[in-house]
Amino acid sequence: MNGTLTLRAGPAVIHVERRTVVVSAALVVVAAVLALVALGRGQEWAGPGEVLAALAGYGDSAFVIRQWRLPRVVAALVFGAALGLAGAVFQNLTRNALGSPDVIGLDAGAYTGVLVAVTVLNGTAGQLAVGSVAGGLLAAVVIYLLSLDSGLSGMRLVVIGIAVNAMLTAVNSWIVLRAELDVAIAATGWNAGSLNGVDWSELRLPFAVLGGFVLLLMLISHAMHQAALGDEIAATSGVGLGRLRLLMVLAGVGCTATVTAVAGPIVFIALAAPQIGRRLARAGGVPLVPAALTGAVLLLAADLVAQLLLQPVALPVGVVTTAIGGCYLIWLLGMEVKRR
Repeated sequence: MNGTLTLRAGPAVIHVERRTVVVSAALVVVAAVLALVALGRGQEWAGPGEVLAALAGYGDSAFVIRQWRLPRVVAALVFGAALGLAGAVFQNLTRNALGSPDVIGLDAGAYTGVLVAVTVLNGTAGQLAVGSVAGGLLAAVVIYLLSLDSGLSGMRLVVIGIAVNAMLTAVNSWIVLRAELDVAIAATGWNAGSLNGVDWSELRLPFAVLGGFVLLLMLISHAMHQAALGDEIAATSGVGLGRLRLLMVLAGVGCTATVTAVAGPIVFIALAAPQIGRRLARAGGVPLVPAALTGAVLLLAADLVAQLLLQPVALPVGVVTTAIGGCYLIWLLGMEVKRR
């Protein structure tokens, strides 16, 4: 399973680790199986054949599966992949396994932007999206300015991010307490992170935005891997570190803020998925594709658990990811302490 595959796309030559390809293919299969299970879930479970027939437009359950269940499943896969990419971006940027948007305060900043859009403005879909991205970017700027000495790397940025996260959480609680009762109730429920009730009309614009950020990451992925080898090596190979870091922050914040604007803050997927993907692929850095696929599998699995745990009541998926992610974070912190 070791070795490298060489792919040619015109004049470009891409070298890919064989194990990364195998792991990515296995994750795609797992995601497909979970999707079939999630699409068949209901008061009366539908088998794989019935689900596939419904996706093709045949059978009595076609409308339910295609219009009610499919948007949720696709949202879980796409949003999980986006969170996995965001985590991989910031873990590559900080070269630290704790460098995740939900740990260093970017999720909290995006939530602050959404709360401002809801309580001060009209809270339209466009305002929520703009407010989420603006809040996440503002949090990133604050963290960057406070950690200039570390150059966006190392434990210093993570510690500062955790402190900013705590302060933004307090600000968010204050905004909710000052809001009108109906707004406060909606904001508190939405803060748990949920895919309940999503439909195609809510997903078209976020999917298009996420597609743009994914394209950006594809364009800078080679430079990211060069930078992961060290600033000196990246500089000698012609990588503009300042511009690269700016684009990485923009893509990472954009991915997590777009998900937050639609589903609320879904924590710990961005933290866990890149490291799980890296360990499965046995890669030196944090590869983007395994991180994205692992994020998709984790979020879809967590959402399936959230639907089944207290059936027929569907829990917010953020409740499940928080419970699992808390245990993972304790383990990860223990590993970081042992290394020092």
